[in-house]
Amino acid sequence: MFTGLVIGMGRIEAADNRGAETRFRIRALFDLPAIEHGESIAVNGTCLTVETFGDGWFTAYASRETLSVSSLGALRVASKVNLERAMAVGDRLGGHIVSGHVDTLAEVAEVRPAGESNIYRLTFDAAHGKYVIAKGSVALDGISLTVNGCGPDWLEVNVIPETQKATTISDWTPGRKVNMETDVIGKYVERMVAPWTAGSGDEKKPGLTMEYLRKHGF
Repeated sequence: MFTGLVIGMGRIEAADNRGAETRFRIRALFDLPAIEHGESIAVNGTCLTVETFGDGWFTAYASRETLSVSSLGALRVASKVNLERAMAVGDRLGGHIVSGHVDTLAEVAEVRPAGESNIYRLTFDAAHGKYVIAKGSVALDGISLTVNGCGPDWLEVNVIPETQKATTISDWTPGRKVNMETDVIGKYVERMVAPWTAGSGDEKKPGLTMEYLRKHGF
């Protein structure tokens, strides 16, 4: 589990492509102490497992499935990536709950200035639009951001100078593909209420209406 607060950037030192799979060697561009074998580190918002490590570097394997749903397959030697270690129990949840499981790729459509900030508009598959709400949270390449505005297949985020400086987002230009993870809470809520939604499944349960909620004490 992560928070979407990037702790620093890393650089790809090697990308050993093995057909539809890749093993990456990544060097942190900041102090990354006490790396542990088997720990989870989010690389551009994608949860990867540390296989081997040394002073400030680690290797991680990306499977066919991971490469098929994320932008990791486009990484090359010298590419910069956002890094975040898994959250420890008791840590502050400064961003939002991020699983490190990419839902889809979003494409940068527009970048425009807004004072010292930049506003980024991104487009994505409309199938994921129901999970994106104005003033809600979204993780883009592992960065926890607040949704300024959104539509069925687009969203806009305001990126402050500190975030631009501390992450790869300053390199985003129109056409750039980034990993997008929508808020996991909305997905769980959808799954939980599905049996009570009219027309879902064969259980013939009543629709989830205000009358039904009042009757059952809500």
